[in-house]
Amino acid sequence: MKNSYESNDWDLIIKGQTSLLDLNFKDVWQYRDLLILFVRRDFVSFYKQTILGPVWFFIQPIFTTIVFSFVFGNLAGISTDGLPKYLFYLTGITSWNYFSDCLSKTSTVFRDNANIFGKVYFPRLIMPLSIVVSNLVRFGVQLSLLITMMVYFYFFPIARTSFHVTYGLFLFPFLVVLMALLGLGLGLIITAMTTKYRDLTFLVTFGVQLLMYATPIIYPLSYVREKGYGKFVELNPMSGIIEAFRYAFLGKGDFSAGTLGYSTLVTVIILFIGIIIYNKTEKNFVDTI
Repeated sequence: MKNSYESNDWDLIIKGQTSLLDLNFKDVWQYRDLLILFVRRDFVSFYKQTILGPVWFFIQPIFTTIVFSFVFGNLAGISTDGLPKYLFYLTGITSWNYFSDCLSKTSTVFRDNANIFGKVYFPRLIMPLSIVVSNLVRFGVQLSLLITMMVYFYFFPIARTSFHVTYGLFLFPFLVVLMALLGLGLGLIITAMTTKYRDLTFLVTFGVQLLMYATPIIYPLSYVREKGYGKFVELNPMSGIIEAFRYAFLGKGDFSAGTLGYSTLVTVIILFIGIIIYNKTEKNFVDTI
């Protein structure tokens, strides 16, 4: 005779002890409607009380590009591989903004959503995934700005500068996925660690800024190779992604299967480690946060 537990056809079973490699991707898919609601919430809540709304998506990259062009392009005289300065910096800023937003906002998931996590069950991975997806809206708007600038410089070219779209554009969706997963993986690791070490929260803000200068955004990879620092910059998995992104849209960049393969491998490893640590921490983080 079956006991009451075995005789019932349960829709959901919540277990206290699970395997370290039990990642519950099936539960994430079942809660996909909740993912959409969180994405909508993030977008609406962030701009509900702003006057300019989505216009802020344009303001940050425009002013950052102008400052970079003046400081690094004109004053410092750093090479842009023969590309128009505004396009060179804007491609790097656009892709970097998406990665850094995914990393920064994911790194505070446990702290920002402790009240929700402590009251109701849902796959905790839904929350950081919603951040990655909602950031695609900002990335899409800034990408439209880049395309508009490309059209302008195509019809009004600057002397001795040229660019062209390459076959690498077919890799664009893959590059976006890599940036999202790399930012997600690093963010999951950091948010899990901040449940015990709050100091990491303060390190993330300027740590991301410092990491930007170790990425070929204000300089091409060929420039640092000439200076003898190429090997150090290439260790950064975002370097291969940024160079591939720039090569796809502008036709200039140190793009190769080797560099992109390295970025892909590191991204997969970091994401796997991040999900495992995140899933392990979310089981008892409410007691420590």
